[in-house]
Amino acid sequence: MKRTILLTLSLFLVIVSFGQKKVLFDATKAETANNADWIIDADQWNLGYNNGNAYTGGSEANAQRYPTPDQSQITSSTPETFWTGALSAWGIDLVKAGYRVETLPYDGEITYGDANNPQDLSNYDMYVVCEPNFPFTSAEKQAILEFVYNGGILFMIADHNNSDRDGDGWDSPHIWNDLMQNNPVKDNPFGITFDYEHFDDVSSMIVHEPDNPILHGPYGDVTQIEYYGGTSMTIDPDANSSVRALIYKGNLTAPEGNTNVLVAYAHYGKGIVFAFGDSSPFDDGTGDNDDRLYNGWTEDAGGNHRRLIMNASVAALGGQLSAVETISDNMRVSVCGRSVSITAPAGKIYGIRIYDVQGRVAAAGHFSGTFSARLDRGVYILRLNDGRQFISRKIVIF
Repeated sequence: MKRTILLTLSLFLVIVSFGQKKVLFDATKAETANNADWIIDADQWNLGYNNGNAYTGGSEANAQRYPTPDQSQITSSTPETFWTGALSAWGIDLVKAGYRVETLPYDGEITYGDANNPQDLSNYDMYVVCEPNFPFTSAEKQAILEFVYNGGILFMIADHNNSDRDGDGWDSPHIWNDLMQNNPVKDNPFGITFDYEHFDDVSSMIVHEPDNPILHGPYGDVTQIEYYGGTSMTIDPDANSSVRALIYKGNLTAPEGNTNVLVAYAHYGKGIVFAFGDSSPFDDGTGDNDDRLYNGWTEDAGGNHRRLIMNASVAALGGQLSAVETISDNMRVSVCGRSVSITAPAGKIYGIRIYDVQGRVAAAGHFSGTFSARLDRGVYILRLNDGRQFISRKIVIF
């Protein structure tokens, strides 16, 4: 999965193909049941939920695939009330950043590799599931894990214990743990377990990683988070060596350890997973008239929630455009996980240098065919030439 944050090109660099990266917001798991409204937009309010089933004839928001008005009308000054949903602010900020957003409606299918499903996960770069209230089927679990393993980005957003909004006996922490513990692919693939807790917390226990693009990205530095009725997580590096905590409970003396985690992420295959123990930071305070809570997106935690979530989104999606970057002879540059890879036709010698933020050389050499380097977490500048043309690119490894 490409994780390029900023692209700086010489006049000679040719962009050979463009295409917006796509984000899919799930609405198949009763995300609008009871007093929740975790969608980006709805034109109808006719859904109802009963013991694990959705039906038309109720009064809950029924999100359609494409938000309206069309996202092509969004400009830098468009307010989040342009759409109707408690996640509309996130959706509109993603569009402003250059991405395209859609909803998987309540009767949509969660599949991976199904050419007959126009909303198959393979058609998207990021998949958001905020507070699921229906458990995933075995086939859906496999589809989600395959999506991440093959380069997808998954946002797992939970809420507190006993937050069963549709009365079927399942709440979001149990549903996420069921995905990770009872699937046909791998036990605890992400190394993350949601605790069964219910607490409020204001925390500044942010890990000290100055070059982490999630905590210190283009939307600003993250210094605080607020949970209102959330749960914590436990991470397990033995299950997934890449799992990392970003923010811990505020009552700790230091942001460290494998327990009391509020926000975490992990790599799985070529993809990445972000895990949050509360939906409050994502709530923009609008949505269904009966289910408006409060603005956690920009008002709580001094605006830190928007900074955190958008930094994470942009860091994982990799900039505003999905493009194949070439300098002569179809040379390609990509960043996958912690590895930088450059491929070019053999028979010609190419030069490369990768500098860290202090200007020190982290990797250098000449190659013909393929070059790769594994880097520590941080920000780097890659400089590459073929003797005639030149590329300079900022990359972030996290």
